[in-house]
Amino acid sequence: MSRIFLSAKIPTKGTKLLDEADLDYEIFENEGVIPKQELLEKIQDCQVLICPLSTTVDRDIIDQAPHLRLIANFGAGFNNIDTAYAKEKGIYVTNTPVVSTNATAELTAGLIISLSRRIAEGDRLMHGIGFDGWAPLFFLGHELKDKTLGIIGMGKIGQSLAEKMNAFGMKIIYSQRHQLPAEQEQALNAQFRTQEEVIQQADVLTLHAPLTDETHHLLNYQTFEKMKNSAFVINAARGPLIDEEELVQALTENKIAGAALDVYEFEPEVTEALKQFDNVLLTPHIGNASVEARDQMAEIVVKNAIANIQGKTLKYIVNDLPQD
Repeated sequence: MSRIFLSAKIPTKGTKLLDEADLDYEIFENEGVIPKQELLEKIQDCQVLICPLSTTVDRDIIDQAPHLRLIANFGAGFNNIDTAYAKEKGIYVTNTPVVSTNATAELTAGLIISLSRRIAEGDRLMHGIGFDGWAPLFFLGHELKDKTLGIIGMGKIGQSLAEKMNAFGMKIIYSQRHQLPAEQEQALNAQFRTQEEVIQQADVLTLHAPLTDETHHLLNYQTFEKMKNSAFVINAARGPLIDEEELVQALTENKIAGAALDVYEFEPEVTEALKQFDNVLLTPHIGNASVEARDQMAEIVVKNAIANIQGKTLKYIVNDLPQD
């Protein structure tokens, strides 16, 4: 039995590999998130589930799949999966790290530039009433040169972003659990600071930390109060890193100058009040939504599916389950 179920459509690069391997698979063809009841029905005979971040794989799903041996998550994150329970049941969980690094860093850089120079706001204006002509004080934004970029979470994406924003002449400071080696800091032109110092000193504060119990609501009203009132907040990592209700309060009280979000606390729902601010930029979780990144992600999940069925070694196991 080698049935594979895909709970969302993936790039054809992935399905082509499945066809070439002559494997039996089925795809949820509708748009949006697969209903839980349909997933419960489809997964009963599966050995492999390939799923995106939007598919919740909880105990109910796992218990419904006695033959399941691999959950191949299409995404770098895996908070949508009960990894501990999967491990308990002897089910491997894999993800697709690294390949989305550049795409997510590029998107973050774009959000920073757009927010600082009010690009999206200007686009809305020109699609609406337009403007009366050039004027010395009209639609002023801020240059990034000589500003301080604070990065919380200096992993692969944070490092890639630092490399890119160095080209804009930004001063880079960062915090994370462990300081980078001196030679790596020098190459990135980055300086280690405590998390509180990064929050206080940043002109642009961007989050690239994983979601854990410790980082949940990492940014809240108390942290917004410590920031410069001219500072921008960027989140293209995990939505619950920010308390959105308290972000709205901070924006309303001008504690910060603006925010750009690609991920949301209650995704796919967006806190409605965020939509009323001209200085808030919202994008629909498109951090790694590039053709190049998604093709590589499809290749990883499908190759892991094929490897599992053929009894070969898997890559990127996230739930510490040993391989035979």
